[in-house]
Amino acid sequence: MHELGIVFHIIKSVEEVGRDNSLESVSAVTVQLGEVSGVIDFYLTDCWQWAVKRSELLADAELKIEEIKAVTYCEDCEKTYSTVDHGRTCPYCQSEKTYLLTGNEFIIKEIEAC
Repeated sequence: MHELGIVFHIIKSVEEVGRDNSLESVSAVTVQLGEVSGVIDFYLTDCWQWAVKRSELLADAELKIEEIKAVTYCEDCEKTYSTVDHGRTCPYCQSEKTYLLTGNEFIIKEIEAC
Protein backbone atom coordinates (compact mmCIF):
# COMPACT_ATOMS: atom_id res chain seq x y z
CA MET A 1 0.00 0.00 0.00
CA HIS A 2 1.91 3.06 -1.24
CA GLU A 3 -0.68 5.42 0.27
CA LEU A 4 1.05 5.13 3.66
CA GLY A 5 4.32 6.34 2.14
CA ILE A 6 2.45 9.23 0.52
CA VAL A 7 0.88 10.14 3.85
CA PHE A 8 4.29 10.14 5.53
CA HIS A 9 5.58 12.44 2.77
CA ILE A 10 2.64 14.84 3.26
CA ILE A 11 3.16 14.91 7.02
CA LYS A 12 6.90 15.52 6.65
CA SER A 13 6.29 18.32 4.13
CA VAL A 14 3.65 19.99 6.32
CA GLU A 15 5.87 19.70 9.40
CA GLU A 16 8.68 21.46 7.48
CA VAL A 17 6.29 24.26 6.49
CA GLY A 18 5.11 24.39 10.09
CA ARG A 19 8.67 24.81 11.41
CA ASP A 20 9.49 27.45 8.78
CA ASN A 21 6.35 29.42 9.68
CA SER A 22 6.29 28.85 13.44
CA LEU A 23 2.93 27.07 13.33
CA GLU A 24 1.64 25.62 16.57
CA SER A 25 -1.11 23.44 15.15
CA VAL A 26 -2.55 22.39 11.81
CA SER A 27 -6.30 21.77 11.61
CA ALA A 28 -6.54 20.55 8.01
CA VAL A 29 -4.53 19.74 4.91
CA THR A 30 -6.11 19.90 1.46
CA VAL A 31 -4.61 17.81 -1.33
CA GLN A 32 -5.54 17.63 -4.99
CA LEU A 33 -5.60 14.09 -6.28
CA GLY A 34 -5.65 13.23 -9.96
CA GLU A 35 -8.38 10.86 -11.07
CA VAL A 36 -5.83 8.49 -12.65
CA SER A 37 -2.94 9.10 -10.22
CA GLY A 38 -3.14 5.56 -8.90
CA VAL A 39 -3.75 6.79 -5.35
CA ILE A 40 -6.89 5.41 -3.74
CA ASP A 41 -8.54 8.14 -1.70
CA PHE A 42 -10.13 5.73 0.79
CA TYR A 43 -6.74 4.16 1.58
CA LEU A 44 -5.13 7.59 1.75
CA THR A 45 -7.72 8.77 4.29
CA ASP A 46 -7.40 5.58 6.30
CA CYS A 47 -3.60 5.86 6.45
CA TRP A 48 -3.89 9.56 7.31
CA GLN A 49 -6.13 8.86 10.31
CA TRP A 50 -3.58 6.39 11.64
CA ALA A 51 -0.37 8.34 10.89
CA VAL A 52 -1.46 11.87 11.78
CA LYS A 53 -1.88 10.91 15.44
CA ARG A 54 1.89 10.45 15.62
CA SER A 55 2.59 14.07 14.69
CA GLU A 56 2.48 16.73 17.37
CA LEU A 57 1.73 19.47 14.82
CA LEU A 58 -1.01 17.56 12.96
CA ALA A 59 -2.45 15.41 15.77
CA ASP A 60 -6.11 16.06 14.92
CA ALA A 61 -5.76 17.47 11.41
CA GLU A 62 -8.35 16.61 8.80
CA LEU A 63 -7.32 15.48 5.32
CA LYS A 64 -9.42 17.07 2.59
CA ILE A 65 -9.21 15.59 -0.89
CA GLU A 66 -10.15 17.41 -4.09
CA GLU A 67 -10.30 15.35 -7.28
CA ILE A 68 -8.70 16.57 -10.48
CA LYS A 69 -10.50 15.06 -13.46
CA ALA A 70 -8.42 13.17 -16.01
CA VAL A 71 -8.46 14.91 -19.38
CA THR A 72 -6.67 13.71 -22.51
CA TYR A 73 -5.68 15.77 -25.55
CA CYS A 74 -5.79 14.41 -29.12
CA GLU A 75 -2.97 15.67 -31.35
CA ASP A 76 -4.85 14.80 -34.55
CA CYS A 77 -8.20 16.54 -34.03
CA GLU A 78 -6.99 18.87 -31.25
CA LYS A 79 -9.91 18.06 -28.95
CA THR A 80 -9.94 17.06 -25.30
CA TYR A 81 -11.98 14.32 -23.68
CA SER A 82 -12.50 12.38 -20.46
CA THR A 83 -9.66 9.91 -20.04
CA VAL A 84 -11.61 7.62 -17.73
CA ASP A 85 -14.50 7.32 -20.18
CA HIS A 86 -12.43 6.77 -23.33
CA GLY A 87 -8.85 5.78 -22.46
CA ARG A 88 -6.07 6.52 -24.94
CA THR A 89 -8.21 6.37 -28.07
CA CYS A 90 -9.86 9.65 -29.08
CA PRO A 91 -13.65 9.28 -29.18
CA TYR A 92 -13.89 11.95 -31.92
CA CYS A 93 -11.39 10.73 -34.53
CA GLN A 94 -10.24 7.33 -33.16
CA SER A 95 -6.60 8.49 -33.09
CA GLU A 96 -4.17 7.07 -30.56
CA LYS A 97 -1.91 10.12 -30.83
CA THR A 98 -3.09 11.40 -27.47
CA TYR A 99 -1.59 12.43 -24.16
CA LEU A 100 -2.80 13.13 -20.66
CA LEU A 101 -3.31 16.83 -19.84
CA THR A 102 -4.56 16.53 -16.27
CA GLY A 103 -5.49 13.82 -13.83
CA ASN A 104 -2.15 12.37 -12.72
CA GLU A 105 -1.34 15.06 -10.16
CA PHE A 106 -0.85 14.87 -6.45
CA ILE A 107 -0.54 18.33 -4.92
CA ILE A 108 -0.58 19.68 -1.38
CA LYS A 109 -2.89 22.62 -2.04
CA GLU A 110 -3.55 24.14 1.34
CA ILE A 111 -2.54 23.95 4.98
CA GLU A 112 -4.98 25.33 7.54
CA ALA A 113 -3.34 26.42 10.76
CA CYS A 114 -5.10 27.23 14.00
